[in-house]
Amino acid sequence: MVVKVFANLREICGGVSVNVLPEGDRVIDVLDKLVEMFPALREEIFTEEKKLRQFVHVFINGRNIIHLDDLETKVVDTDQFALFPPVAGG
Repeated sequence: MVVKVFANLREICGGVSVNVLPEGDRVIDVLDKLVEMFPALREEIFTEEKKLRQFVHVFINGRNIIHLDDLETKVVDTDQFALFPPVAGG
């Protein structure tokens, strides 16, 4: 699965997209594998309780997972997966 990453996550992952082979078919499985590949992501996207940090957003096919099944949302390899960190500005 190709995961598109944005802002400072691109620096951590070394590019705008990352090929991830998750060990499962849920959003949390993809994120776990991504963190395994890039450990610095853990504190950028997860709280201590392993929930998404405030203002971190995951979109599957253009829909925010908070409107689906959150971290338990099922994914398939052809889905468009986008990970956005908190962004400040004005």
